[in-house]
Amino acid sequence: QVQLVESGGGLVQDGGSRRLSCVVSGGTFGSYDMGWFRQALGKEREFVAAITWRGERIYNKDSVKARLFIARDSVKKTVYLQMNNLKPEDTAVYCCNVVRNNSGAYHGIYSWGKGTVVTVSS
Repeated sequence: QVQLVESGGGLVQDGGSRRLSCVVSGGTFGSYDMGWFRQALGKEREFVAAITWRGERIYNKDSVKARLFIARDSVKKTVYLQMNNLKPEDTAVYCCNVVRNNSGAYHGIYSWGKGTVVTVSS
């Protein structure tokens, strides 16, 4: 069974940076496409970024693409999300998951971890 443990969240000022980590246990990490999602208070979970098992990167929005960078380390079985120039609207719980693309939309396929909270103060 695949388990996902996110870390790296915290309080950061407007314009600051943060690197999130997600350690994956179980399964075969090297064959997984991995993604990051976020859920702001009162809103639905939204896809942020994904990285395929080959290393191809996909970002949800152009504005996000310019500020975020997703990466993976197959030895450590970890996927990262580097976030720069953070804005208050980036405040959310960030979660990772193994993803699949169904009709152009990315979805997590395993049980979600607890996530890590990023709070951006203005």
